[in-house]
Amino acid sequence: MRRRLINSTLAVVLVVIAVFGVSLVIVESRTISNSAQESVDSEALRLISVVESRILGAERINPELLSQQLSGNRYALVDIPGRAPIEVGTRPAGSVISGKAEGAHGERVVVEESSSAVTREVGRTLVIIGAVALLAIVSAVLLAVRQANRLASPLTDLAETAERLGSGDPRPRHKRYGVPELDRVADVLDASAERIARMLTAERRLAADASHQLRTPLTALSMRIEEISVTDDPETVKEEANIALTQVERLTDVVERLLTNARDPRTGSAVVFDLDEVVKQQIEEWRPAYRGEGRAIVRSGKKGLRAVGTPGAVAQVLAALIENSLMHGRGTVALRTRVTGNQVVIEVTDEGPGVPPDLGARIFERTISGRNSTGIGLAVARDLAEADGGRLELLQQQPPVFALFLSRVALKRQEPERPVR
Repeated sequence: MRRRLINSTLAVVLVVIAVFGVSLVIVESRTISNSAQESVDSEALRLISVVESRILGAERINPELLSQQLSGNRYALVDIPGRAPIEVGTRPAGSVISGKAEGAHGERVVVEESSSAVTREVGRTLVIIGAVALLAIVSAVLLAVRQANRLASPLTDLAETAERLGSGDPRPRHKRYGVPELDRVADVLDASAERIARMLTAERRLAADASHQLRTPLTALSMRIEEISVTDDPETVKEEANIALTQVERLTDVVERLLTNARDPRTGSAVVFDLDEVVKQQIEEWRPAYRGEGRAIVRSGKKGLRAVGTPGAVAQVLAALIENSLMHGRGTVALRTRVTGNQVVIEVTDEGPGVPPDLGARIFERTISGRNSTGIGLAVARDLAEADGGRLELLQQQPPVFALFLSRVALKRQEPERPVR
């Protein structure tokens, strides 16, 4: 591209020089020739006036007198009737420029000058015009090279940026070149890089969230399947199979919720549900894990509450809090339900040391963890809660008290039946 730009610029300059240069040469050549002709004609008129004045004054006309009236190496021939022709100077050979003049009494003067002087003057003019044209060509080449570099270098950078995007490096360069068209392309590439970066971040986040959220349900499901494989009691097999099917449904709901949050975290599918069922299901699911650690999980507070949310999402939030207490807490884990205003609150607490003071304000951020864990669970739980219009907060750091706030649905009071009269 750089070579094409230089060649095209040079071609334009050469065409302009050819058109205007040839025209200038023609005009200058004609101007010099006309000027030389006018000078010779003027010399002839001056000589004829001198000759006439000398004739009228009856004065002598000789070559010495006439030679004083000529300029340069010109030749003059004076023809007076009744007298011998008078020649002044040496007659030039070859091509000449001739000027003639006639007097009132038949006198005739011819002035000649060699055209070589005109040729030399035209030659000097051609040299000057050629030098100017050469300077213009050199300047045009330098400007073309500079302009080509100015245009080619940004295009090379843009090509490298596009190649980086194609190779999986979506970092925007935010580099501009002062050329509106190229800057527009750079803006589009940077915007594409940011979109690709957001897409990659969302995909990685989805993979991390799915890995974290599906780990515990899959472990529990595998334990149920193992129990089914080692038992011969049909009733036990049926019971465990039903529990396994319930867990599969929950896994399906978890996957759907993760995909929904990955597409649009603001999209929710909140419904009115019985909060007791979700709390009971989570306690039953986690009780074997706590029993294996020599710990207990209990429930207290108000019952019969109905809330607005997605049961699967609420279950995942509670599962994240219960698992967090299992990994980082101590003693008994308590789930307490209460009502505050128009909201239902589910508090999860344990008897452990709590959240370190330096992590209290950042506990819901991704990759933030008090121990060697992923730091994803609480962040995902917060996103799930906010997707349904709720919120997840840390009410107390020591001992830890996490609270899930959901919109409450008040139970309608049944009016007493009126007796029929």
